Amino acid sequence: MDCALELLDGGPPLVWHIRRVMRGHRRGLSVPQFRAMVMIANQPCVSLSCVAEHLALSLPTTSRIISGLVNKGFLKRQGCADDRRQVSLGITSRGQAVLTGAWSAAQKSMAQELKQLSPQQRAAITDAMQMVKQVFGSLGVDGRNAEVRMQNAE
Repeated sequence: MDCALELLDGGPPLVWHIRRVMRGHRRGLSVPQFRAMVMIANQPCVSLSCVAEHLALSLPTTSRIISGLVNKGFLKRQGCADDRRQVSLGITSRGQAVLTGAWSAAQKSMAQELKQLSPQQRAAITDAMQMVKQVFGSLGVDGRNAEVRMQNAE
């Protein structure tokens, strides 16, 4: 129970810090637009329905969000190889640049904050986070792998 409590107590401040830093690097995008782009970068060829479910928004609202991102050149619509009636979504190099910039800014900011810890403490956090990913990794996308996929998408 102590471990679970520490994760519950430690998670929100960590997520808050990441969001605060990334907020400054969204290039004017709303939170739903940014979250949609992250999902699409993490899951290439995702459908509009999946994005709507992820954002907890209606299909028409999500469609407007996606259309705006396509018009701005951050996303692209692509035909689905399995079913020509389906359209999948993909990230463009311009969209990748926004996400990579936000990711890099968050990483730099966190590295700066973690400098106050000893090398042993930082190693302990690294080991602990690897264990957390091992336990909970199947519930989401590995952020570092998502960044690599974003860089290799085009």
